[in-house]
Amino acid sequence: MVIRADGPADEYREIDRFDGGVGWIAHPEEAMARASHVLEIDGDAWVIDPVDAPGVDDLVGEFGGEVAGVVVLSDRHARDADAFGDRHDAPVYVPSFVTPELSGPSTPFSGELEDTGFEVLHAVDVPGWREAALYDGETLVVADVLGDTEYFRAGDERIGVHPMLRAFPPKALRGLEPERILSGHGPGVLDGAARALDDAYRTSRKNIPRVVAKGLKSLF
Repeated sequence: MVIRADGPADEYREIDRFDGGVGWIAHPEEAMARASHVLEIDGDAWVIDPVDAPGVDDLVGEFGGEVAGVVVLSDRHARDADAFGDRHDAPVYVPSFVTPELSGPSTPFSGELEDTGFEVLHAVDVPGWREAALYDGETLVVADVLGDTEYFRAGDERIGVHPMLRAFPPKALRGLEPERILSGHGPGVLDGAARALDDAYRTSRKNIPRVVAKGLKSLF
């Protein structure tokens, strides 16, 4: 299994389907399991951290008449946001404190993402890594801070804090009570999400040795 696939995807795997959206993993073979999502809000589709793949536009089309915007949550990756924005003639929205490398124009925002009801949170704010999360009281959307892959999880965790953040997990998401968590890496958590988030924070430091051991094992 490759860690991160290069080049265009040949297929995608659907994940995280619920009444208001769906996700996909464009390279099902990669260990990083980069996940993308579309949310339907007031009849429009909002695409978040997309990785392109054949047929994805049909999936997106199930959730809204048109793409109202494409959102990039992390300055560590722009993924295929420019391509999606160009193809759907939609603006690319970027939280005002996040600076991804985009080839085209972007629309900064703070507070609320337009009139969607999603508040932008400062999920990670450390040198070289600024990342936002979106939360509307029900759905928590994150980029890299939490994930559901072997790289992120340890023990009985359903979703885990990023290995580089485990010693000092970001405070911005602590105590939230989402109904679902959508992550930029791997399938999300669609039931018992508040408990899964609490467990991820509670075990973050305790499970560092397990995460390190898994990382070393994957290398050798």
